[in-house]
Amino acid sequence: MLPVRLRDFIEDEDGWLYAVSTYDNTDRIGCVLRYVPEENGARIHPSGRRFTKYDFEEAYAHIARFKPEYSGLLHHIPYSDVKRILKPDQEIERIASTHPRVQKLVSLFAQPRGSVGCTGSLLCELESGSSDIDMVVYGKNWFAAQALVRQAIREGKIEGLSEEMWRKVYEKRKPEIAYDTFVLHEQRKWNRGQIEGTYFDILFTRSYEEIRSAPSGRGTVLGKATIEATVTDASLAFDNPAVYEVEHESVSRVLSFTHTYSGQALVGETIEACGVLEEHGSEQWLVVGTTREARGEYIVSKTLLES
Repeated sequence: MLPVRLRDFIEDEDGWLYAVSTYDNTDRIGCVLRYVPEENGARIHPSGRRFTKYDFEEAYAHIARFKPEYSGLLHHIPYSDVKRILKPDQEIERIASTHPRVQKLVSLFAQPRGSVGCTGSLLCELESGSSDIDMVVYGKNWFAAQALVRQAIREGKIEGLSEEMWRKVYEKRKPEIAYDTFVLHEQRKWNRGQIEGTYFDILFTRSYEEIRSAPSGRGTVLGKATIEATVTDASLAFDNPAVYEVEHESVSRVLSFTHTYSGQALVGETIEACGVLEEHGSEQWLVVGTTREARGEYIVSKTLLES
C-alpha cells in the first residue's frame, strides 16, 4: 500500500472525513476532521448523504466530545479505524471529468500522470457552488506548475486575484503583518489565481521518494525568539511545514506550519522571523505557526521589503 501523505483524506468507520496534515503517519494518521455526516448537513454527497463541514475550532471541539481518543495537536487515527483512503492524484481523472474548470487547470499544468491531484471538498465529492479548487502538485513538478500559472496569468488565460479577493484572503489568514506587506509577498508566489471566477490554489506535496526526510515531532522548547537570517535553501518553502534552511549563528532552519508564510522568501534573501525556538538534537529550529492563527509569529523577507 502506498504511504498515506499530506493532503490525502481518510474516512473512518462512522463516515467522518479527515484531511491528512502530516507526512509522519507510520503508527497513526495525523489529520484534522473536516466533514461529518449529519441529517441536516448543508453538503450533499452524490449518494444523497448529508454532511456538515467543520472549521478548525469546531472540529477539535467535536473530536474532544465524541472521539477524545483521537485528540492531540492533530487528530491521530489508528489504521484499524480507517475505512477508506482518498488520494488526490488517484482521483483527479474522476474529478476533472465532471468539473470543467479542474480539467482546464489539469490541461494547463500538463504534468506527468500521477503528479497532479485535487484535494478538499472536490476530492470528497462534497463541494458547494462556492467551493474553491485545491489543486495538488507533487515534488519538483510543483515548480513547473507554478511557472505555468505565472505565464497563464500574464497572458490572460486565467485571472489573478482582484483587490476584493486579496482582502478576503487577508481577512481569512489574519496574519501578523500589514495588508500591503502580505500582498507584496503573496503576489510573487504565483500559487493561486482564479479560473472563470473560481478561486484556486496549487498546493505543494512531497513525492513519495521525498517523504522520508520530512520534519516530524516537536523538539525541546527553548522559548520565543526573533531572528534575522539569510536563506540558503528554499526548495521546500511551499511544503507543510515550509522549510527554510538558513545561515545564522545558532538557528539552522526556520519552519512554518501556517500556509501564510510558505514561499515567503527566496534563496539569498534576508528574513526576519518570529516564533518559538526548539532544540532538535544538535540543531536549533525556529518554528512559526505554533498556534492555529500564529499570533505574534511571522516571517517576512527584509530583502523584498527594502527593494
